[in-house]
This record gives sequence, C-alpha cells and structure tokens, in this order.
Amino acid sequence: MSENTPALTLSIAQCIFEVRGQRVMLDADLARMYDVAAKVLNQAVKRNAERFPEDFMFRLTSEEADSLRSQIVTLKNGRGQHRKYLPYAFTEQGVAMLSSILRSSRAIQVNIAIIRAFVWMRQAVPAYKELASKMAELENTVGQHDAAIGGIIETLNEMMLPPNKDKRRIGF
Repeated sequence: MSENTPALTLSIAQCIFEVRGQRVMLDADLARMYDVAAKVLNQAVKRNAERFPEDFMFRLTSEEADSLRSQIVTLKNGRGQHRKYLPYAFTEQGVAMLSSILRSSRAIQVNIAIIRAFVWMRQAVPAYKELASKMAELENTVGQHDAAIGGIIETLNEMMLPPNKDKRRIGF
C-alpha cells in the first residue's frame, strides 16, 4: 500500500458511499483495508470515543444499512455470517482520526491512500457532473436536430408522392 496508484485510489473510492449528505466509509471496509476484524476496529474506536464526534462517525440506521446492503450485496450464506449490529460510517475526518488510534505502518499507509481517495473524489465528481451536463445538453441538441431532419424527410416524401387525383383542375 505504499504506492498510490490510480487503481488503488479507484478501488478505495468504490468503498466510499454517500449517506446523510456526507461521503463515508463503512467500518467493515476500513477493517478489511487495515487487515483487522471489524470488531477490533470498533473496539479501538469505542476506547477513544471522545475522538469521534457525530460529524466524524455515526451508526447507520437499519434503513440506511439495508439500502447500502442492497447496493453492495454484502450478504453471505450460512449461519453467523451476518452482522448483529448496525455498521458505523466514518467521514473523511473520522478516517483521518483513525490514524491517531491505529498506529501500525499498514494503518498509516492505508490512511494516506484513503485520504487521497477522498481528495480525488472531491476533485473528480464535479468534473463528472460537468461532463454529464454537457452530454445531456448535446443529447438535447441532437434530439432537436433529429426532429428537424425528420420533418425535412417527411416533407420530401410527401413531395415525391403522386399528385392527388381528387383535386379539381381549374382552367382547361
């Protein structure tokens, strides 16, 4: 984890979710990255609860957990494979605070990579939104042109039809 490759940043970014209007990482994902059990990570956090106010870490509601579970498909088969307790969600500040209680060299490297992923997302998401906006604008323009071209083709087709014989001729 010493190098911060784009692939590493992207794989970490896939573990960042938006909950309650904040970008967060779940305790189980963080524990996997730190190579510790989620229970061990949460115990360390509880021992240092004063370092984790609500804007750094919060417990998900059952509705939020169900919604995320359906998005990321975390259910495993078998007895004892499901969590007893609702997961904790750590904001970027909460992840940074984890570095003060998890002091292994792996934890330091993981924290650096995670913070870089949060920064990358802050920079990348507005660019993606701008690109999506431009694509939608282009689609609308193409749609307008398609309608105009369709109208022209329809007029040309009508002009190529044989004349209607029901019309009365005026004159000779």
